Amino acid sequence: MENYLDNLNKPQKEAVKYCDGPLLVIAGAGSGKTRVLTYKIVHLLVNGYDPWRILALTFTNKAADEMKERIEKMVGEKTASRLWMGTFHSIFARILRQHAEKLGFKSNYTIYDTADSKSLIKTIIKHLDLDDKVYKPTAVQNQISWAKNQLISPEMYQSNRDLIKLDEHQRRPRMYEIYRMYRARCLEANAMDFDDLLYYTNLLFRDYPEILRHYQEYFQYVLVDEYQDTNFAQHLIVKALTQQSGNLCVVGDDAQSIYSFRGANIGNIINLKQQYPSLRTIKLEQNYRSTKNIINAANSLIDKNITQIKKTIFSENDEGDRISVIKCYSDFEEAGTVAAKISQLRMTTHDSFEEFAILYRTNAQSRVLEESLRKRNIPYRIYGGLSFYQRKEIKDAVAYLRLAVNPADDEAFRRVVNIPARSIGDTTVNNLVTGAIENHVSLMTASEDTATYAPNVKRAAATKLMGFTQMINRFGDMVRNHVNAYEVVDRILHDSGLMAMYSSDSTPENISKLENLHELRNAVREFVETTEELEENGDTSLESFLQQVSLATDQDSDDGPEERITMMTVHSAKGLEFNNVIIVGVEDELFPSMMSKGSIREIEEERRLLYVAITRARNNCIMTFASSRFRNGMTMVTRPSPFISDIDKAYLKMVNLQGTSSTYSDSWLSREKPSYRTEPAPRRSSMRQETKTIITPRASTPSPQDGLFSVHSADELKVNMTIEHSRFGKGIITAIDTEMSDARITVAFDNQGTKTLILKWAKFNIL
Repeated sequence: MENYLDNLNKPQKEAVKYCDGPLLVIAGAGSGKTRVLTYKIVHLLVNGYDPWRILALTFTNKAADEMKERIEKMVGEKTASRLWMGTFHSIFARILRQHAEKLGFKSNYTIYDTADSKSLIKTIIKHLDLDDKVYKPTAVQNQISWAKNQLISPEMYQSNRDLIKLDEHQRRPRMYEIYRMYRARCLEANAMDFDDLLYYTNLLFRDYPEILRHYQEYFQYVLVDEYQDTNFAQHLIVKALTQQSGNLCVVGDDAQSIYSFRGANIGNIINLKQQYPSLRTIKLEQNYRSTKNIINAANSLIDKNITQIKKTIFSENDEGDRISVIKCYSDFEEAGTVAAKISQLRMTTHDSFEEFAILYRTNAQSRVLEESLRKRNIPYRIYGGLSFYQRKEIKDAVAYLRLAVNPADDEAFRRVVNIPARSIGDTTVNNLVTGAIENHVSLMTASEDTATYAPNVKRAAATKLMGFTQMINRFGDMVRNHVNAYEVVDRILHDSGLMAMYSSDSTPENISKLENLHELRNAVREFVETTEELEENGDTSLESFLQQVSLATDQDSDDGPEERITMMTVHSAKGLEFNNVIIVGVEDELFPSMMSKGSIREIEEERRLLYVAITRARNNCIMTFASSRFRNGMTMVTRPSPFISDIDKAYLKMVNLQGTSSTYSDSWLSREKPSYRTEPAPRRSSMRQETKTIITPRASTPSPQDGLFSVHSADELKVNMTIEHSRFGKGIITAIDTEMSDARITVAFDNQGTKTLILKWAKFNIL
């Protein structure tokens, strides 16, 4: 215990020992942030601070538990248990219980979770007789959450002309009315939601200065983890508690501020000195996680951001390999390359699967990667989410496909009869189920003749059911007429209303779900095209596709080996580390996201996101991009992300598809790198105070080899000829067969193995 400071490097020790005023610790990636926070609390205890007068705020229970466990080992469980340590929400819920009456609540108030909150909003929308397709509960919930985190009351909301105009533009002019009723109903129910815990704490401190003074004096020292992730409401609480004493230590890294979509404000950490003029800043710049090449590459990337606290992260670990950048011909070929690279690295590094991570910008990218991993029997887990075919919107869509093939599938029927909402409620479905069981018929049959099979179903509901069954029968007619799976699925996704359900509102959740539905359509298209190319008279029916999906779904269960590679979005990867990290889809309009080109601020956050991705790697980091990607129902020519060119070429290794490598070459990216021009745009509303800039990519000329694949006859081909396939990439022709009714060739592809292609369907270039 006496030697605890000996375990720290010089700046870590300086941060732990400094207690004479407000302190900002800028903790670079892998620099020992948790150790500094833990040791600083121990140092305060050793120097006479009472544990119950130390307040330590975190963003996750996991982070709080990890720090408390470390502290227990150093000072004992009894002392550690007396610390005020936990998440913002848990700590201030505890304070609010003691003063709830001041705010119109009772001390035994209920805390509504997200589902409770959404259910209440649905009830209010229905009570006000509003269209829930316009006033989407999720969108309304997000807007109310935003308002609370900006400390905007319903009365302030109603009087804000910019907000009212924005709501009118979005065809939600009664948004303020829902917010007002929502707050009133919560008060009547003696309930607070998560946002209320911060909102009402601010109100408590603002309206009752004697209570604020009590806590200012009670908490002798306040520590905050991950300060770059704080929102406006959290920042004001911290400021209120510490403005008088200045006994504050915040730890964070502006370079890892990636949660603005949740309300995080990077300005809280960037501009902290304006709030605390005597603020001392200590930078933890030594990275203990990664190789020198990885850290230097990450430094050169983040250096391009204008808004940042300048620092130079360094590593004293081995030099390590440069970051490999692999260009693929398509997203399909990219997935095969990733699976092959994992197998190759496993043999050379002898790392377990647990030491591999595949990171992507959007969840929809996982589908083609999952299929490629399954083909190679590489076990995987989806971190912080579900595997592709287990996601709700995909299971809903697949239920429609199952009904089109088999109208007697009662489970599929029950799942989607009211998705999207058709005013077919639980009572109707229960009456229908009872009638179907008693008459030994399917729910579909009962729905088509409710008068005979389910007479308790009301006439209006019977009409809705008839409309649903007629739609399913139209889909079934396409299946029975042998229309290929892609055309059937395309029709189902549109006519069922699934696509429209998620496309009318651009919340992050809806955008992700819509992307996943597009990706399902991509999967069916690939299935049809691959079947046509590889099999004579191949079965491209919806039944055949569903059989493939069923097998994939079975393999997606949690049963299986414990040792698995990890797949996740980059946002989910923050705080984690792996020996080997593969970042896929590093392309313009994907990474950075197409949705993030509205301002310099958004582009810089995307650059920070790639910085986070790179710094998850200890030993090996790989980035991949494709020349074409199937998105939104079409094959799109794509370009490598401009962020690749932001990285110093000395730390990059360009790897071609034959596996040979070279140093960075401008020819790889120069013709494809998007350039940007900036121009001012008018301010949209007071919801955003920063200067807005529109970033427009200039048009680039696609490469002749991008997207210009064609069909060839056997006469044009020779054995040992090299071709470039639209999806499988480069390969060598090993055999040509013209004896069959449809001529075909056998090709040994670099990353997809040997395949036999039917020439009348196969599209490729001769190199």
